[in-house]
Amino acid sequence: MTDVTLRRFAPTDMQWLVARHQDLYAREAGFDETFGPLVADILHSFCAGHDPGCERGWMAESRGERLGTVFCMKKDDQTAQLRLFLLTPEARGKGLGKRLLRECMGFARAAGYRGMILTTHESHRTACALYQAFGWQLTGSRPVRSYGQDLVEQTWRLSFDSSGA
Repeated sequence: MTDVTLRRFAPTDMQWLVARHQDLYAREAGFDETFGPLVADILHSFCAGHDPGCERGWMAESRGERLGTVFCMKKDDQTAQLRLFLLTPEARGKGLGKRLLRECMGFARAAGYRGMILTTHESHRTACALYQAFGWQLTGSRPVRSYGQDLVEQTWRLSFDSSGA
């Protein structure tokens, strides 16, 4: 996808991102109506008080069409958290996920974090394979009941000290 630009996430993107998360996760994973409000809460907190020196969101666009996002958020002084990584169906399989992930990881490293963490679900196999290919390590999993589904929640970690990322 050579005609795709990455720009900073703006508050005007919030409604689109909440709606896309709710819609895609409902259709693809059977998530109930509680998922969208969680995404909205995360975005409201980010827009209200993020530190642009160590936290950032990216929006991928092509010809004015939004295609995906990824966020780097502060977990603690040493650890960034990857959040809200989303690609629309039409943007998948074209290398955009790799580009977004690389951008987020590079920013986190440049911001001085020693590593990153993310939480996802085992059912997101394509994303998990991408994380693994980029040097992330699965460090925990546990069964949960979330968003009206029985899921296996996973925690993945990346250390900049040894990953070379």
